[in-house]
Amino acid sequence: MDVRLSQSRVRGRTRAPPSKSYTHRAILAAGYSDAAVVRDALVSADTKATMRAVRAFGGTVERDGQTVDVEGFDGRPETPDNVIDCANSGTTMRLVTACAGLGENLTVLTGDDSLRSRPQGPLLDAVFDLDGRAESTRRNGQAPLVVGDEMVGGTVEIPGDVSSQYITALLMAGAVTDEGIDVELTTELKSAPYVDITLEVLDDFGIEATQTDDGFSVAGGQSYRPAGGEYSVPGDFSSISYLLAAGAVAGADDEPVVVEGARPSAQGDKAIVDIVRDMGADVEWDQDAGELVVSVADLSGTTVDVGDTPDLLPTIAALGAIADGDTVIENCEHVRYKETDRVTAMAEELAKMGANVTEQQDRLTIHGGDTDLVGAEVDGRGDHRIVMSLTVAALVADGETTISGAEHVDVSFPNFFETMRDLGVDVTED
Repeated sequence: MDVRLSQSRVRGRTRAPPSKSYTHRAILAAGYSDAAVVRDALVSADTKATMRAVRAFGGTVERDGQTVDVEGFDGRPETPDNVIDCANSGTTMRLVTACAGLGENLTVLTGDDSLRSRPQGPLLDAVFDLDGRAESTRRNGQAPLVVGDEMVGGTVEIPGDVSSQYITALLMAGAVTDEGIDVELTTELKSAPYVDITLEVLDDFGIEATQTDDGFSVAGGQSYRPAGGEYSVPGDFSSISYLLAAGAVAGADDEPVVVEGARPSAQGDKAIVDIVRDMGADVEWDQDAGELVVSVADLSGTTVDVGDTPDLLPTIAALGAIADGDTVIENCEHVRYKETDRVTAMAEELAKMGANVTEQQDRLTIHGGDTDLVGAEVDGRGDHRIVMSLTVAALVADGETTISGAEHVDVSFPNFFETMRDLGVDVTED
């Protein structure tokens, strides 16, 4: 699907979608349990992949709107009848890999072209070191994967700078092993707030896991039991970033943009509030009410380290193309290993719109003072975050912008373009 956007002003009240990161973890945690209800869940292409995996392992998943009722497999995944297709969801594949490692027999995991190109090797090595079987069918550390043979607990080493999802997967599975799992990091941890999210969700499901001097530890022999049998998903700050950015660069002079569902949580991407403020936007955050109010402003460039917030890079890049002066995004090499190489994708697509950009392996600099954005035909690269960030740039570009592959917003923000239209954006879907 293509979308066509013209320069627009935004105003009014909207609501952030539920967090994708929390929803993935909560659905799988409910699968590990005997039974649990997940409320306010994000229902998207990615989270549906995790629901399918829970069903494949012997659980049942019934959905009524954003309420997901799960009868779990109680820590003992059954052997799936068929291959588990994780589609485009890297989170699903990694979290489910460790779960599959607990199985008595073997599970085969695959995904789309993009997912089959993403690195899984360190997690496969960890499962193998814990006496499970974990192989890449092409022997290149990428899916399709074959995993199983009753992984046990113990101590395992894993790099922290490839994907924090490896750690999440091991902690979630380790709680139901006999011995538990101690994860020792061999390199500095990137995207640490995502592990904080995991620890928070585990705690809410009655699982004790802790950070240690060497990494993380979870005791074995535990049971997943959320208080009252229910868990509620908070709003998603990765998605909020596009709404805040839109209000900051294209807000109406007479009315701000109000974003509901912005209650504090462990999400690292809440840093977008301070980033937009640092660039000069007027942002008020009523944390008790969970409301953000943002007004349009003339923005100035800034410097941001995205080591812990990789999903914000596309949003910050779009803001940098609109701000005056240079915006420098540092510590971003790991952002190249997402649905697409997001560093190169934003550099090339913003350049099509007239942005002056300097790309380095671990740094992206957007020279906003030398940029006048114009409408162009740009490629969403099959990546929801690229599509939504280019939409922000299109709001101020001179002329019409066409974004191809716009349907990929379904991964994390299914009603994104409806939301933007309700805020006043001139958008047409082809």
